[in-house]
Amino acid sequence: MATLLIHHIRAVLLNARTGETLSDAAIAVHANVIAWVGPTDDIPCEYLDADRIVNAADHVVIPGLVNTHHHLYQTLTRAVATGSELFPWLTTLYPMWARLTAESVYTSALVGMAELMLSGCTTTSDHLYLFPNDASIDDEIRAGADIGMRFHAARGSMSLGESDGGLPPDSVVQSADEILQDTARAIEEHHDPAEFAMTRLVVAPCSPFSVTADLMRESAVLARHYGVAMHTHLAETHDEQTFCLETFGHKPVAYAEDLGWVGSDVWWAHGVVLSEEEVKLVGSTRTGVAHCPTSNMRLASGIAPVTSLVDTDARVGIGVDGSASNDGSHMLGEVRQTMLLQRVARHSTLFSHMRALELATIGGAEVLGRSDIGTISVGKAADIVGFDLNDIAYTGALHDPVAALVFCAPTTVSFSVINGRVVVENRVLQTIDLDETLSRHRDLSKGVIVG
Repeated sequence: MATLLIHHIRAVLLNARTGETLSDAAIAVHANVIAWVGPTDDIPCEYLDADRIVNAADHVVIPGLVNTHHHLYQTLTRAVATGSELFPWLTTLYPMWARLTAESVYTSALVGMAELMLSGCTTTSDHLYLFPNDASIDDEIRAGADIGMRFHAARGSMSLGESDGGLPPDSVVQSADEILQDTARAIEEHHDPAEFAMTRLVVAPCSPFSVTADLMRESAVLARHYGVAMHTHLAETHDEQTFCLETFGHKPVAYAEDLGWVGSDVWWAHGVVLSEEEVKLVGSTRTGVAHCPTSNMRLASGIAPVTSLVDTDARVGIGVDGSASNDGSHMLGEVRQTMLLQRVARHSTLFSHMRALELATIGGAEVLGRSDIGTISVGKAADIVGFDLNDIAYTGALHDPVAALVFCAPTTVSFSVINGRVVVENRVLQTIDLDETLSRHRDLSKGVIVG
């Protein structure tokens, strides 16, 4: 099996939860697994002549970042409804998204994943919840395999159209039977529960305002039958809270609890509008939360109580969210935003850069239910990223390379290794023709936006 040696690393962050780092360090990879980590001077003989050797002098190396919430198809519709909050933003975009096709879903997924990989992300979840025309979750799964990214494909759904009191137009919803049958098919065809799996499936009704209570219950039964994770949007805005109270007689969190949507196999996107008691419930049930700071600011949704959630032992990760509510897919940028926004929230203790990195690595792994990623340690998946400290953004910050990554302006990754494979080298993506993909994406975007 192939071997890889990364040596003379200026600084390597092994574990963001403990803050453990090494200087002038080396990492040896055997196949897709980290086989050895230590000082460069102590590299075992069997790795000195590795099949591939990367000199990482003047680099800071960290575990691959984990993105816990995204909508990759939205790379096609950036900078739309720029003055709107969530509900009017959605109603503006739904008719555009109704033009999605298999090709546009596939191509937009490639572009979004490319952005993520170039920003230091090695594992992403994606929430695809509408399937017009010939679009399928399979299109995204194929994109993940082609680009070489570790991928949790969340087969989303919308069943509550406008005519039944929901927010989305009837043209983009599906029947409960159609949703459940196709979700089961996707799990059976694509889900890999094994350690180091590159593709996993997630059951993911979109939100309380776009699916029925029955579908939420049946989706939970389906997910637990197959032993896969569950994901939905929840407690994102005050408008959502009003909708749930008027439609279901419960606030979003109580509604989710009543439907069986809490627990260690569940994670919610956002969790912005949470009371103290609701935060405690999230922590006590080990329900996960994907914090999406830029999206929450862009749509004026508010500031999620991340510090309080972490303090109650909730599983918390970071998500870039959709590229139409973030307008970018820079995972390292979201780490920085997480740190800064929690400081704006004025907690008694300043949210640290290491805590933000913890959420984006170990926290994200925990949210996705994985113990094989999130740290650089022997036996973990070889998901490793390096940033060049010679970049102008880091000038003046070399005394603390790890802090520089978060405090300074986000940059492009210098190299990235996913599952033992070098997928970015010298800041260039190695797995697809990015120029050709972007050219096609521009044409598809025009068709989706203009029609």
